[in-house]
Amino acid sequence: MKWVVAFDSFKGSLSAQSACAIAAKQLVLSFPGSSILTLPVGDGGEGTIDAILASLAGSWISTEVVGPLPDRRVKSQFGWCDRERLALVELAAASGLPLLTPDQRNPMITTTFGTGQLIRAAWEENAEKIVIGAGGSATVDGGVGAAMALGWSFLDPAGQSIGLGGGELGRIDRILPPPFQLPPVEILCDVTNPLLGPRGAAAVFGPQKGATQEMVNELERGLTHLSELVHQQFGMQLAEVPGAGAAGGFSGFGMLWFGARLIPGIDEVLSILQFEQMCRDADWILTGEGSFDDQSLSGKAVSGVLAAARKANPDIRTAVLAGKVSLTDTSSAGLDRVIEISPRDLPVDMAIAQADKWLPRAGDRLAAEIKRA
Repeated sequence: MKWVVAFDSFKGSLSAQSACAIAAKQLVLSFPGSSILTLPVGDGGEGTIDAILASLAGSWISTEVVGPLPDRRVKSQFGWCDRERLALVELAAASGLPLLTPDQRNPMITTTFGTGQLIRAAWEENAEKIVIGAGGSATVDGGVGAAMALGWSFLDPAGQSIGLGGGELGRIDRILPPPFQLPPVEILCDVTNPLLGPRGAAAVFGPQKGATQEMVNELERGLTHLSELVHQQFGMQLAEVPGAGAAGGFSGFGMLWFGARLIPGIDEVLSILQFEQMCRDADWILTGEGSFDDQSLSGKAVSGVLAAARKANPDIRTAVLAGKVSLTDTSSAGLDRVIEISPRDLPVDMAIAQADKWLPRAGDRLAAEIKRA
């Protein structure tokens, strides 16, 4: 029997790697002689790059870059897979909210310059492809800071370079591209918010990054101005591109600054891991996450894992282990087994804290059900 074990992280509890390792250990005990392949996954959010590095035997490369605040440097890193010449950059690693205290959050001055330095370091490492996880940023600067670190010039009407931060976008009069081109760049993007308007970068994500309503209005004007300028100079219409508003406009404008494609996170992760190829001769796919609900079947990591496994092998059997199961109808989802890890009456905080205790027991219950069938 061949198993493919592909868990997402259990938020606040188990990493994808830990969940896969625990489940695989139980399968070895329950089904001696089985072939068990672990492939930790993620959908572009927290822990995704860790999961990819674990699956591809990659490593981290450390460096020092400008942090979210222009006058402070931070220790940062990017993922590197040497065999694939693949670089993995997390926006949050240089420009993220966790690098700021709550009172420091101000998207008028925070910048993605440090993320651009990470991208440049990856390029100088001779990366043949750069994948960027865009979650958790502290910025609404349209990726202009990152572009500046990569050699783009943003000039005011007097021909002088603008400063860093979202509050500077409205001053841009002319944009000059750098003399070099990056290798293929993909931005993992799992939201569909447009760049502008009530669902856009400033209105939706600005307050999360510390913006007052007055700041939101000014950031909206700056992003609108930059969008119009990009259309005039480069012929690109970014305002209505689905996902362009992600990460404070970093994703949308990144299509120009980095020549990037916006890719659903789980699709790209599974492609990197050659997931479908691994499932072609498998008997079972075992996956899971912290909470398994109706939303899990539309766009999250588990849905991507299940869809890819079935595409590669229509006969593969499917099992889900989740901290909490609130799926309306498991049978219509076409799942062979769905098991809730912890007891229903266990408080949520205890279930999260004790996931490493309850996951092995859920694995035992899964094995018992399969053997009884």
